[in-house]
Amino acid sequence: MRKLVGWIRALRPKQWTKNGLVLAALLFAHQFRDPQRVGLAVLAFALFCALASSVYLVNDVCDLEEDRRHPRKRHRALASGLISPTTALSSAVILALVALVGFFLINAPTGYLAISYVLLQIVYTLWLKHVVILDVLSVAGGFVIRAALGATAIHVEISPWLLICTILLALFLALSKRRQELQTWGPEAANHRPILGEYTPYLLDQMIAVVTASTLMSYALYTISERTVTQLGTDKLMYTIPFVIYGIFRYLYLVHQREEGEAPDRVLLTDAPLLINVLLYAVAVLLLLTAFGK
Repeated sequence: MRKLVGWIRALRPKQWTKNGLVLAALLFAHQFRDPQRVGLAVLAFALFCALASSVYLVNDVCDLEEDRRHPRKRHRALASGLISPTTALSSAVILALVALVGFFLINAPTGYLAISYVLLQIVYTLWLKHVVILDVLSVAGGFVIRAALGATAIHVEISPWLLICTILLALFLALSKRRQELQTWGPEAANHRPILGEYTPYLLDQMIAVVTASTLMSYALYTISERTVTQLGTDKLMYTIPFVIYGIFRYLYLVHQREEGEAPDRVLLTDAPLLINVLLYAVAVLLLLTAFGK
């Protein structure tokens, strides 16, 4: 039982919340009333969870020694010795192959996007995670691929504004994570993650401030853009802006006042106000598009 629990935790199901972006196109393209497209979106989400888990297993193997020195990550299945690196790598290959075949069965563009995600993760693990600024941009790129893949899976064109919002929000989370890691490790941060030696709390605060303002403005412009209004048949999406403002401000509060943010997935699932806000946002979008959309 302990090994089974360890295997499940090694797949990091808590981080599957990130893959919710695969479903974004279904919601914002107003296709959630089409059973066939709902089925394709759910299938793409499930396949991406398998693909992401394969990447997590490979990352855990690559970061084995680093994780063993981390106060929380040392309890992971690989770092604790519960799962061998050889078993983890073979499982990662199987998961990745199953996911990629599934994506190509949906359609070719979706399959190519899935391959681009895998390639990005490989380059990130081997090189980009050691390059200042490019490390967080690479993380944000993974989120953009999720959103674009969800759109191609259901055969809709995703709004450029939505892609811009996605990359900015992902940068906000990645930079906040870097800041929290600096706060957690202090002077020893670079010994645990070398790239942290290239950042300072002040530099990260400046970057976060730029990204925060850009994210809010981009989302506001997206809701009232002519393309959005024409595609959705309503300009009422602007009434969801307060939810976005509260969500970002709440996250900043958690990072600065409670020193959380090193694990965005855990913050989302454990902070009740933030979780309720996300749920209310989703409900508001559904109600507005159902009542006033095409």
